[in-house]
Amino acid sequence: MEYTDVNEMSDVLSDWIKKFLEYLRVQKNASPHTLTNYESDLRQFRLYLTTAPDGSERPAPEITDIDNLTIREFLGGLYARGHKKSSIARKLAVLRSFLKHLATQGAIRTNSAKIVSSPKQDKLLPDYIAQDATVDLLEMPDQNTDAGKRDRAILELLYASGLRVSELTGLDLIDVDIKALMVKVLGKRMKERIVPFGKKAAAALEAYMDARPGLLLAGLRTQRQPDESALFLNLRGGRLTRRSIGNIVDRYVLQLADKLKVHPHTLRHTFATHMLDAGADLRAIQELLGHESLSTTQKYTHVSMDRLLRVYQSCHPRSGKDAGEESPSVNNDDLSEEQPS
Repeated sequence: MEYTDVNEMSDVLSDWIKKFLEYLRVQKNASPHTLTNYESDLRQFRLYLTTAPDGSERPAPEITDIDNLTIREFLGGLYARGHKKSSIARKLAVLRSFLKHLATQGAIRTNSAKIVSSPKQDKLLPDYIAQDATVDLLEMPDQNTDAGKRDRAILELLYASGLRVSELTGLDLIDVDIKALMVKVLGKRMKERIVPFGKKAAAALEAYMDARPGLLLAGLRTQRQPDESALFLNLRGGRLTRRSIGNIVDRYVLQLADKLKVHPHTLRHTFATHMLDAGADLRAIQELLGHESLSTTQKYTHVSMDRLLRVYQSCHPRSGKDAGEESPSVNNDDLSEEQPS
């Protein structure tokens, strides 16, 4: 992988950024998505260090001069420009990791970013789509066109499997077994997992496979080398990018009458929410989503109010039942997510 912008820098700091990115790629098996984010955040930090208050360029400081005050001032500038807390927290985490690597290599004595507090995150429920609206969204693409068949397959697979968009764009033809209703996914930190999908997604994939040669042919007509291994192709025969997937989802969302404000990751949230509402165990959802921590899965899932009321009315002795009425038996599956151990 080439890091063009970083390689153009000539100071010691840029050299260490380059070495750190290579360390993440080779030693930590970091995904391309992770490497892109780390490079962007570190480049932004370097730009801050090499830009004077009047906007002119100044030499990069010695890496030993980067202290906690420097980092706090950098984060303060992000706050002032309206960056989200989650974005600022991520950039701080990147700096901590970078400076830890420098300390391990003996380039600096201590990791100054360790004593900088992360911003307290707002606890917001993840967005998701109701089931009827989900059906409307999935059926939006025009099945009379190659692009429409592709888009339907993308939407169906995102919803049926809960894949990350980066995982979807990384799929090759050999990763999908339509007959077995299984897809092999390469997730974060290069970890493979097998994820099932339903018959609706399988039917959409079969329709897309019939249309896929047309997209490859379009690539040849534009004198581009098509990507014959990629599962999902753009209209020029190349592999779809994360941004392209986002644009596809946005286009169909805007066509819905209620103007749902969702993005590709919303389908991942929706997958987890609908599985949970149907009684799926939280640990099973954790495996399907490829989360290392159960707490991460709990953040991505959203228990609907209807489900909460249903469980409450079934279990609480004073929920409004007639006096003397025996409490109904409760299916253990309904409470499985409350007993993760």
